[in-house]
Amino acid sequence: MSGFQVVDEASDGTEALEKTEKLQPDLVVLDIGLPKLNGIEVAKRLRQLAPQAIILFLSQEPSSDVVREALRMGALGYVHKSRAGSELLPAIEAVLEGSTYISKGLDGIEFGVGRNVQTPRNHEVLFSSDDELVLERFTHFVATALRAGNPALVFATEPHREALLERLKRQGVEMDAAIQRGTYISLDVAAPPDGERLFETVRGLIQAAMKAGKTGRPRLALCGERAGRLWAEGRTDAAIQIEQLCDALASSHDVDVLCAYPIVNSAEQGEQSFNSICESHSTVSYR
Repeated sequence: MSGFQVVDEASDGTEALEKTEKLQPDLVVLDIGLPKLNGIEVAKRLRQLAPQAIILFLSQEPSSDVVREALRMGALGYVHKSRAGSELLPAIEAVLEGSTYISKGLDGIEFGVGRNVQTPRNHEVLFSSDDELVLERFTHFVATALRAGNPALVFATEPHREALLERLKRQGVEMDAAIQRGTYISLDVAAPPDGERLFETVRGLIQAAMKAGKTGRPRLALCGERAGRLWAEGRTDAAIQIEQLCDALASSHDVDVLCAYPIVNSAEQGEQSFNSICESHSTVSYR
């Protein structure tokens, strides 16, 4: 395959574990029906032996239960052997970018070719002008993610970024380690939106979390106040564009989004503007 190097092959599950531990590859392609030790058990043990390795299944087994168990064991992809000719290379590219790839039509699992397996959209907006409350919510949101081994990305004002970092440290979250691993990034809210750079940043965070090996399938926590500031300035269209960018991100990666919006004079903003923002989110809180 162009751009990829096959470092070794194994004839059974036990040999696969031994060679993976020795070689520490970036990607391991497994079958379910391996001799001596089945693929599911191999995937389970690989999390300890090679935590940075990405797991992709290539198997004849079509059962939805088997597919879900493979994902639960930390695999990012599952390709049916009948589709290997057309799907294996796209699947490899997808999982190496941190996305989940499932062959279409696996025993009624309609995930779609090359599409991520997503939990229901979690895109929350908090309307509040209480800085303490916003920082409290952001702190809980980020701390929960990092403690679970998930990455976190923050867009906030400089004072809020500093205050958030201090709060997380006081709560015992190992922030220095998270920053060093690349699983926590905090960016200035004033930086202009850049969709391509955002996707690159998210992919980097997810890959860093996978290498850290604390969770088999990282889920990004993204929180920020950039869209809220634009809306407060009367730039509703610009704010909605950012929210649409977050939704596009969530369509290709596992992401939870928490947006903070200041409470402003509704007469100045208009009911239609407020409703448009609310419709851009799955959950609305007003405190």
